[in-house]
Amino acid sequence: MSTTPDRPSPEAFLRAAAQEGRGRLKLFLGAAPGVGKTYEMLTEGRQRLAAGVDVVVGVVETHGRRETEALTAGLEIIPRTDPGGARQGSGEMDIDAILARRPQLVLVDELAHTNAEGSRHPKRYQDIEELLAAGIDVWSTVNIQHVESLNDVVASFTRVRVRETVPDSVLEAAEIEVVDIPPDELIERLKDGKVYVPSEASRALAHFFSKSNLTALRELALRRAAQAVDAQMLDYVRAHALAGSFAAGERVVVAISEQANAPGLVRAAKRLADALRAPWTAVHIETRRTQQLSDDERARLSDAMALASRLGAETVSIPAEHVVKGLRDFAIEARATQIVIGKSARPWWFELRHGSVVDQLVRGVGDIAVHVLPAEQTPSPVAAVPRRSQVNHWGAPRDYVWTFAAVALCTLIGRGAVEFLDLNNIALLYLVPVMFAAASFSLRAGLFAGLTASLAYNFFFLPPTGTLTVSNPENVISIFVLLGVAVVTSQFAARVRAQADLARSSARQNAALAGFSRYLTASASQDDLMHTICAEIARLFDVRTVLLLPSRDGPQLRAAFPPEDRLDQIELAAAAWAIDNDQPAGRGSSTLTASDWLFHPLRTTRGVLGVVGLARDDAGYPVRSDQVPLLMSILDQAAIAFDRMALDEEMQEARQLRERDRLRTALLSSVSHDLRTPLTSIVSAAQELRREHPGALIDTIEGEAQRLSRFVANLLDMARVEAGAMPLRIEATDLTDAVAAAVHDTRRSLAGHAIELAIPPDAPLVRLDAQLFHHCLINLLDNAGRYADPDTPITIRADRSVDSLTLSIIDQGPGIPPGTETRVFETFTRLEGSDRSKGGTGLGLAIVKGFAEAMGLRVEASNVAEPRGARLSIHIPSASIVTGLDEKERE
Repeated sequence: MSTTPDRPSPEAFLRAAAQEGRGRLKLFLGAAPGVGKTYEMLTEGRQRLAAGVDVVVGVVETHGRRETEALTAGLEIIPRTDPGGARQGSGEMDIDAILARRPQLVLVDELAHTNAEGSRHPKRYQDIEELLAAGIDVWSTVNIQHVESLNDVVASFTRVRVRETVPDSVLEAAEIEVVDIPPDELIERLKDGKVYVPSEASRALAHFFSKSNLTALRELALRRAAQAVDAQMLDYVRAHALAGSFAAGERVVVAISEQANAPGLVRAAKRLADALRAPWTAVHIETRRTQQLSDDERARLSDAMALASRLGAETVSIPAEHVVKGLRDFAIEARATQIVIGKSARPWWFELRHGSVVDQLVRGVGDIAVHVLPAEQTPSPVAAVPRRSQVNHWGAPRDYVWTFAAVALCTLIGRGAVEFLDLNNIALLYLVPVMFAAASFSLRAGLFAGLTASLAYNFFFLPPTGTLTVSNPENVISIFVLLGVAVVTSQFAARVRAQADLARSSARQNAALAGFSRYLTASASQDDLMHTICAEIARLFDVRTVLLLPSRDGPQLRAAFPPEDRLDQIELAAAAWAIDNDQPAGRGSSTLTASDWLFHPLRTTRGVLGVVGLARDDAGYPVRSDQVPLLMSILDQAAIAFDRMALDEEMQEARQLRERDRLRTALLSSVSHDLRTPLTSIVSAAQELRREHPGALIDTIEGEAQRLSRFVANLLDMARVEAGAMPLRIEATDLTDAVAAAVHDTRRSLAGHAIELAIPPDAPLVRLDAQLFHHCLINLLDNAGRYADPDTPITIRADRSVDSLTLSIIDQGPGIPPGTETRVFETFTRLEGSDRSKGGTGLGLAIVKGFAEAMGLRVEASNVAEPRGARLSIHIPSASIVTGLDEKERE
């Protein structure tokens, strides 16, 4: 914010330079599904293709809409990859193929999509970032509910929490085109089945797609697009040093001081910003006077800035020589359209001497509207400030001693040179102590030097000497010249000192941030990092420091400086509140002020990672108002470093887990192959022996060998699933036939259990890999036969819902221990302490889960209350339910 209107902003210029050589991102932003984002993207893509641009389709989801599918005709579509054994036609975008093809423009649908496991990047927007870095232009689509910063807002009125989100930084770097239709028209499209199938549309209309929700989402989309365009416009005008406020949108700035009416100014600015639907900034201008504020004044200033932050303002502290100049430069740099400032209750003589800040600001800000609020009329402690400040301006007694000594020295020199120097030259000699005092000390010291020099010059050199009488009127001019030089020199010196003080303050802050960053980078572990954060903050601000991390039992003290610090219950309560609410708490804040500690959250895009607490030995306010910006910058750096180290540790754990899984898969595959050959020989020999010597012993040998062979087959299948090498042959499958075949193949495991089939005759066909689905059913039925109570029936039921078809296998037995429903599908899991630990290898249900997910299905385990037992279900999504057969399937 130190740029001037006629000089380009370095930050904006660097951001613009960083875009050189990169592709451009354009987003088609919609309020809700069905507004026509993909249709609009394809339509404009076809127009660009007709204009000679090399356009390809990376990913487009048509969702069965014929008019959208028709637009893909004539466009080159890059085949997708299947990183995790995904269903045919539903793989992920092939980044390598697009980079090798290197088109000018690629169309990528659904920006917020989460990629399948095994993909290069977990999120599609990260795939797009790689394409942009390669210089390829990308067009994509996204709905407003997927924007990270609006996720909570959307959930508050739709009651739907969107899990797939996109960082706001992606929108800020993109060109945005809003695809908008009125809510009534979108509802009609839903009713006509143009968005969802009729059964799903009726449910959607009753929940997410209500008119009130659609109207609110539409407003959010339009407003967020306007904010992004406004930010891009400001970057452009700053990078090109264009003058003017460019008031396409309103921007509010409120000036905050230590005055008692500062909270009223903040609330007034908040009301104005809300009425204008505009972003707003609370700014405090630091001058030399800021260093002379009392503790109470600093506390009022800190409270006002904290209030502004809680109300949603960006808070900034700007060093400047003068309040008017600093506020004017900031307002022009921020392209503000409205300024809110308070009128101080100053005496007339004060304004006559120093001028009115409000009057100077109104004359200096041009076309920016200035809102002036009157000062409070009630007496305030602030009234005593000018008197105290004036006393401080007299300076130290030693300043006057040095000044008097300098004048005395010049007098001695003049007396010695009076014989050969003219009186006018001796008068010039007295300019030296006057300029020395004015430049080195203060205006009052300079005036004292001028007055003393005038008296000495008059007494010792002007005739009649030895008296204060001036016989020649021309010599009076010399006296006034000495006083004038004192005034002018002291003013220039004061200005230079103020600039030097600001420069030193800025240099100290930059040096502190650079040093802090260097120490953070050198930390080798999380414990070292936490101790470094505490030690450096304690050193920079002369405070005691603690760092706490959240846990199930509340905030846990992990580091402190000095290390012997311990916290009482009220401090722990303040720390917990800061973590839960992402706001400062404790002394100097507006919450739990009885605490001696002030707790600030360490926040990142992943949430609050912990809190840093600060306290003084004298129980005073931990941080002065002029130190708050430095503290915030340091905490931001600490949070980023903390987050980076946590991510590094997670990546290391993930690498170790992948390596462990790779070794386990290789071992399973090797052991299974080595066992298959001898097992085949054992089964063949048992069959030959049964023909020659039939008996129960031979049957047992053959049965157990086949059972072991099935275990080996499960091991091989599990290794193939985890390696992503499971080929799929998707075809229309009849559920009744599939269940009948599985029951036949598991008749030995189901001996003694009646099978109750509850599949409706009109159950639809489903598109699956018949062989893999057969293996799923065999393992589920084998599991039910093993754990069901003797002579109890096993039920196989199919239930149709709006968005899926569920096939359940229900046994009557001990059920699944509560809280372990998800663990039953883990590899080698047998639930100890229950009847679910008997027999088996712990692979059957893991194979079911792996095969089901490879086909795009979902498995679930639960308990049944009456009669008691377990339910294992396979959920088949609507996309896998056959609504009409194509020509190949009819054959």
